[in-house]
Amino acid sequence: MLAHLWKSAAVSGLLAIVLGIVVVIWTGTSITLAAIFFGVALLVTGIQQVFFAFTLRASTGIRVLLLISGAAALVLAVIALSRFYDAWRLLAIWIAVGFIFRGVATTVSAISDPTLPGRALNVVVGAITLIAGIVVMASPYDSLQILAWVVGFWLIAIGVMELIAAFAIRSATAPEPVDEPEVDTAS
Repeated sequence: MLAHLWKSAAVSGLLAIVLGIVVVIWTGTSITLAAIFFGVALLVTGIQQVFFAFTLRASTGIRVLLLISGAAALVLAVIALSRFYDAWRLLAIWIAVGFIFRGVATTVSAISDPTLPGRALNVVVGAITLIAGIVVMASPYDSLQILAWVVGFWLIAIGVMELIAAFAIRSATAPEPVDEPEVDTAS
């Protein structure tokens, strides 16, 4: 099995490198495609939440929240999928809000729990995440462009590492040459 695994790893590595190069070269197109996928994800999420709001056996409060959240996701999906130039803004805002909430939650939980292991590190990570959210909110397109470049270069690095691993697997599983006994042909 290992004899064939290297081929899979090599293909995966090459695909990651190609995708990384595409993302780095065509950053704007990559952002637009990511925003479109974001719109589709919002559409699917919105449909699911509205469906669950009417079919899930839960309290009325939960069902109302699902309905409101699903309706909001559907509205955002329609905006993202009908006006692509706004889709990247929605994506940036979504990322920024996620960073801000995560940063605040991480920082507050670390500050409020003196027994938390790695407490100081959690405060620093939370603060950096919060600042990242503010930066993305303040400069959404530039932030998305930088995020796209980071993802592109990361994909290239992952692809190179997968290729190295593929060839290491190949050389480790290559059959060893069999030494043939020498035959005396002089007689």
